[in-house]
Amino acid sequence: MGKLFGTDGIRGVANRYPMTPEMALAVGRAVASYFKSESSMRVVIGKDTRQSGDMLECALAAGIGSMGVDACLTGVMPTPGIARITAQIGACAGIVVSASHNPYEDNGIKVFDGNGYKLLESSEQALEKQIVDYLETPAAGHSIGRCDAIMDALEYYEEFLISSVPGMSLKGLRVVLDCSNGATFQTAPHVFSRLGADISVLADKPDGVNINAGCGSQYPEALKKAVITQSAHAGFAFDGDGDRVIAVDETGKVLTGDQALAICAIHMKQAGRLTGSQVVGTVMSNMGLKTALKKHGIRLSLANVGDRYVMEMMKSKGAMLGGEDSGHTIFLDRHTTGDGILSALQLLEAMQSAAKPLSTLSEIMTVFPQILINIPVRTQPDIDTIPAIRNMVKEVQDRLSDEGRVLIRYSGTQPLCRVMVEGPSVEATRTGAEDIAAAVRVAIGQTK
Repeated sequence: MGKLFGTDGIRGVANRYPMTPEMALAVGRAVASYFKSESSMRVVIGKDTRQSGDMLECALAAGIGSMGVDACLTGVMPTPGIARITAQIGACAGIVVSASHNPYEDNGIKVFDGNGYKLLESSEQALEKQIVDYLETPAAGHSIGRCDAIMDALEYYEEFLISSVPGMSLKGLRVVLDCSNGATFQTAPHVFSRLGADISVLADKPDGVNINAGCGSQYPEALKKAVITQSAHAGFAFDGDGDRVIAVDETGKVLTGDQALAICAIHMKQAGRLTGSQVVGTVMSNMGLKTALKKHGIRLSLANVGDRYVMEMMKSKGAMLGGEDSGHTIFLDRHTTGDGILSALQLLEAMQSAAKPLSTLSEIMTVFPQILINIPVRTQPDIDTIPAIRNMVKEVQDRLSDEGRVLIRYSGTQPLCRVMVEGPSVEATRTGAEDIAAAVRVAIGQTK
């Protein structure tokens, strides 16, 4: 099995320890110990469709049970479904076994608190410390928890999604869904069909190893072709665990996550749902998003990259909408976390409300030319401590002046340095990005 991607709970531990059943056992023990209380002694566990999910699910359940806490298994379930069910049944925490959009060889663990929210950084750090402690001590407890299945988990989640768009009917709409051979392969077709859409489904036959393989949000080519061939009104590609979505309009054009965010922001303001006329994006949000929202009297605040940081800023500002250009969008008046299926439904609601096709709605935002280059690196030192990279970043930013910007950061889950440049033209943007990428390769790039 490949790497462990410990997102939203064990990020630091994941960088130091390989993925083993022993690791998952320690995570289960730590989550149960950290979150259990007199009012709740249950932890919900869900997973996506990758091959290693069963093994990790069992190890997590064993760890949870060894702490006298009950493990409640949902089986294959989109990540946002776990967040919702955790809060609904009064569990003390929820765990998702998934590596999101990564290939099947990798796997990871996401953690929600009892209210269905991603963890605060302080909670992550405390949980990581407990995991390390449990890796070094044998499991032993005076009480043993049970392991039960939540048989109606998918049905409950589907009802929740349908209730999030009250009165919606998709009759007369042709929609193509790409389920990435992942966690949405059952839920997404059921929800859209129940709402009356004429659906066509791609990548809905998971076999444990085909999750995200040339399909889903990372590879929308097949979806684009299907939308055009079938004269569909829209297409939606989910990632492996279902918390993100990429939309394709009726012409086969892929919308950016920022374009989708702008469409939903304007729709929500018109519907009276956009509290304070504000939206939270990230430092990676396209410059065109701020310009588009400003024309409609909507303020944009920028958080650090990562849905956890978006959520934290949304809470602090009282915002109801936030998201990332990757297609991860949070509708806080509907859910506690990003949800790909919910986001798709909200886009269709905006289309119906405006009585305009998705291609026309997307024109409200002009996307500034943006180039993103991922460079494999052998180490991840502070960029400011590397003169060659620091100086090149300054040189490129000086070239772009106020007409562009540079952002350079490391991936939180892979040994990559991400270089993003926006500028007034494709040529200037690409040249700037390639100059910085070259400096990164020389200084800290992986050698063959």
